[in-house]
Amino acid sequence: MAYRAPVSEMVFMMNAAAGLQEGIADGVYADLADGMAEATLNEAAKYAENVLGPLHRVGDQVGSKWKDGAVTTPPGWIEAYAQFVEGGWQSVTGSPDHGGMGLPQVLLAGCMDMWSAANMAFMLGPVLTFGAIDALEAHASDEIKHTYLEKMISGVWPATMNLTEPGAGSDLNPLRTRAERQADGTYKIFGQKIFITYGEHDMAENIVHLVLARLPDAPAGTRGISLFVVPKFMVNADGSLGARNDVRCAGIEHKLGIHGSPTCIMVYGDEGGAIGYLVGEENKGLACMFTMMNDARLATGLQGVAIGEASYQHALAYANERKQGKAAGATTPLSAIIAHPDVKRMLMTMKALTLSARAVCYLTAGVIDRSRRAKDPAARKAAAERAGLLTPIAKAYSGDIGNEVSSLGVQVHGGMGFIEETGAAQFMRD
Repeated sequence: MAYRAPVSEMVFMMNAAAGLQEGIADGVYADLADGMAEATLNEAAKYAENVLGPLHRVGDQVGSKWKDGAVTTPPGWIEAYAQFVEGGWQSVTGSPDHGGMGLPQVLLAGCMDMWSAANMAFMLGPVLTFGAIDALEAHASDEIKHTYLEKMISGVWPATMNLTEPGAGSDLNPLRTRAERQADGTYKIFGQKIFITYGEHDMAENIVHLVLARLPDAPAGTRGISLFVVPKFMVNADGSLGARNDVRCAGIEHKLGIHGSPTCIMVYGDEGGAIGYLVGEENKGLACMFTMMNDARLATGLQGVAIGEASYQHALAYANERKQGKAAGATTPLSAIIAHPDVKRMLMTMKALTLSARAVCYLTAGVIDRSRRAKDPAARKAAAERAGLLTPIAKAYSGDIGNEVSSLGVQVHGGMGFIEETGAAQFMRD
């Protein structure tokens, strides 16, 4: 069953949870007046349904492949990403100073909701670039912004987030990747990172890695972590690409799901040191990276919403087609299983939980918008505090809901849900 973006439900939730109409009235969402939100979502839906959706299964069945340091994405991925760039979708929330549209976070939330539902493995790459753009806009020097932001906002140069190491995951205190100061103001980066989403691929000419590392004289623990931009290819003064930087992909992980998304082992500095550029101040990199991580947290919540929505649509279609048993009051020997009360219960639970998760995520996006766009400084401050509370809730709750709803989706299919060819299991694995 092909995914169809529920645009009217998304607009309803933007009004009910994020206060879209109130925001249009008070100026927070002035740029979404006159039906702009719905019009944009309708265009985003065309990309989701016509481009990403048809690649959902092939991404799972073929997956990304690694050979000799290079990663080949599934068939159709390169063309789909080219259309993503051509459509200007990476630029939705980027600063107009660097070619972005400057539109609100709540609109991006709706887009990511449908794009991830159509093909979550594909969208994991662009999602991280949105966060990297925010991090550089907030913390990078003017020189770094000038060199990288326009290309990143256009989508021509996607980005990655490099935190995790073999000995440093949720706890970054043991982080060992090191940075060494150079006379020209750059740094050389040495170390290994794991679980790096889209750390290497064939969809773009360059990749901008945001890397956490530790200076030799840094304080212990997270107070001694710095953030660096480490490009795959160096950038010349005229903006053209130069030599390959000393960073390589040593392999990709073999995972339960999201097979189309390459989860990379990245090695920095095997041949003299990868050149990096400091973002923000030395030893204050974790605070800079949290800008990107908070974007990723909301995106994770939206992925839970997306998986719930896609799994529900798939299960609903199956329940309408599959005939088993005679429902109470039926006049034919066999009834579609949607007529049976327990199947109805599961479908209604799937729908209700997905809507609740969407409400939490859109509410969070709306609060983030007010923290950045409200005219009153006190209102911005209050919204920022509320966003700090809601963001981890959106991630944890909505992510859990995606898992629960996709499990119910398998159950609606009965034994057929356990058979890969029905497609129900992929939502649960992803």
